[in-house]
Amino acid sequence: MEKKLITYRGAVYPWQCDHMGHMNVMWYVGKFDEASWHLLAAIGITPSYLRKQQRGMAALQQEITYKKELQAGSIITIQSSILEMKNKIIRFSHEMFNEESGELAAALTETAIHLDTQSRKSCPFPEEIKRRFEKLRITI
Repeated sequence: MEKKLITYRGAVYPWQCDHMGHMNVMWYVGKFDEASWHLLAAIGITPSYLRKQQRGMAALQQEITYKKELQAGSIITIQSSILEMKNKIIRFSHEMFNEESGELAAALTETAIHLDTQSRKSCPFPEEIKRRFEKLRITI
């Protein structure tokens, strides 16, 4: 995907800031996680799909780069894209922007695996999800 989907919009609250006065790292991860679920839903990996099919997703690797501090009151937007989808693995990226300044605040790249929640083992993505990924990749 070259273009990115907007997967999160929100604000930084004072209680999300640390003793340095900027958003604490745990909140970056939390906001990126929320964006991940919106991105996955765009290809059909929705909460109802996970429940009905007894499937799950698990992060295997995350790499975060912090670029600019976000402070209480900052309005943020996360733009996301799927970088790669294999049989059981998906790799995607998020970019968090300060909406007011337009500056990149942080970026995350994640690799995740598709799971059968009964066997607790990895399993292939269904063809329908692979087709949705291909369609999304072409249309945006």
